[in-house]
Amino acid sequence: MNIHHKLLDAATHALGIALKFEQPADAVLSQYFRQHHALGQRDRAFIAEAVFGVLRHKRVLEHVTENGNARRLLLGWIARFSGFNVADVSSALKAAEAATVAQFKAISLDELPVAVRTELPDWVYERLAASMTIADIVELGRALQEPAPLDLRVNTLQSDRPRVLRQLAERNIEALETVHSPIGVRISHKTALNREPMFLEGAVEVQDEGSQLVGYLVAPRRNDLVVDFCAGAGGKALMLGAMMNSQGRVYAFDVSPARLSRLKPRLKRSGLSNLHPHLLRSEHDPKVKRLAGKIDRVLVDAPCSGLGTVRRNPDLKWRQSPDSVAELREKQTSILAAASTLVKAGGRLVYATCSLLREENEEIVDRFLEAHPEFAPLHCGEILRQQGIETNIPQRMRLWPHVHGTDGFFGAAFERSRAGQAPGAPGR
Repeated sequence: MNIHHKLLDAATHALGIALKFEQPADAVLSQYFRQHHALGQRDRAFIAEAVFGVLRHKRVLEHVTENGNARRLLLGWIARFSGFNVADVSSALKAAEAATVAQFKAISLDELPVAVRTELPDWVYERLAASMTIADIVELGRALQEPAPLDLRVNTLQSDRPRVLRQLAERNIEALETVHSPIGVRISHKTALNREPMFLEGAVEVQDEGSQLVGYLVAPRRNDLVVDFCAGAGGKALMLGAMMNSQGRVYAFDVSPARLSRLKPRLKRSGLSNLHPHLLRSEHDPKVKRLAGKIDRVLVDAPCSGLGTVRRNPDLKWRQSPDSVAELREKQTSILAAASTLVKAGGRLVYATCSLLREENEEIVDRFLEAHPEFAPLHCGEILRQQGIETNIPQRMRLWPHVHGTDGFFGAAFERSRAGQAPGAPGR
């Protein structure tokens, strides 16, 4: 692809807006493309690749370009990470810029400081280093720099994995079974899935394999009452409803009408009749109080920093901060405590995040257990093995991009004691 100077200027402009970190990068690009509708499909693809490429490698690029502006960061990305030859962009560069690209290309990245090579902000690196080896952090950083694969969850109400794989093969779409989830499919290359009949008819949904394993921690039974307390656009709630074969009842709670509105078309495609979205004013909404002590399974997929999803959202690592994580911790603590009141005696509570940080994960769980002796921890690995998922996951589930090939996820499961019994006592 020959990159002309107008395209390079457009990419620089879009990148400059994204680097303000006032909105998510995908929202910035959507708005930019709406405002510049004359851009062709290939031009848009290049601009999107360039913006996300710089955001993935911003730490290294700032080091290489000595904290350069958007244009220099873009030139650094072209030189080091884009896969383009200098000849592809030479006609778009001024003489001084061509020399700069050659200079960037000559720098050895192996000699950069370890924290820079991980492509993580210092504060994230320091928190990870408190409980991980440097070698593991480097491997994690390398994995987070790669674009995430496209994972699908088979809607077992409508299809099964062998049939979906056959249909994908018939459409010349390369796909494999996911390693851990029994109902997961991983697409090998980018594809316009939203045009595929199986997607339009609800046989599959986009859902990371790690997110699917969170659903298996909940493990709802067919006639259970289930609450997805922070349902968002409903990916996990849809999975839970299908696991129940559209029996029982799943309440999808969220405080955001915009997020819940994105669930509506997905619910329609799914064919489920047991999923019921409800908008809450807060975690202390009267709807929550009315269901106190009545729910068999409660999932708290808590709002978090999202640092486990950096492969998909590289701007997140630059939009979050220690202050924002401190605010999230208070919210996570409050939401988990409120959601726990819904769980009936003998019922299960699952806390999950897509964060990499102990302060949003283990520390929240430890604080919860200290304050709520009526809950006892369950063994996540054992819950998964009971459902035929062979894994070496310990009591608390930790999924890592560089180890499991999923987004970064944390999960912990608890059981509420039955009346008159200690948690986990015989006779359950």
